[in-house]
Amino acid sequence: MDTINIPTKARFDIINITSQIQSCITKSNIKSGIAVIFIPHTTAGISINENADPDVVYDLKNIFNDMIPEHNNYRHSEGNSQAHALSTLTSPSLTVIIENGKIVLGTWQNIYFMEYDGPRNRKVHIQIINTGE
Repeated sequence: MDTINIPTKARFDIINITSQIQSCITKSNIKSGIAVIFIPHTTAGISINENADPDVVYDLKNIFNDMIPEHNNYRHSEGNSQAHALSTLTSPSLTVIIENGKIVLGTWQNIYFMEYDGPRNRKVHIQIINTGE
């Protein structure tokens, strides 16, 4: 298992981590398999989305904030209920296919770390599983 560190810069931050995940795969020398990417935090998540237009990240932040506002008579005493709810929407893990030593993604796709309670120093665990060759 590999672990990468992600320093986030804002309360709500969306960070492209595709190259860091690919580096872990390259280092493993696995040509065919899967990578399980796990976020061990209850106020962050992981997602795959478009990488071509930066307005997608801007729009996602607005959509998420509209769906689950930062303040809304929440009872959780730490004041980060929005972050917990948003992390439930994006999931703490995902699995990607590895073929020919590369992550299999669509033309416009990248992997994003989703910070909802920053800024913080976060961890991402990557477990690479060989399925052949």
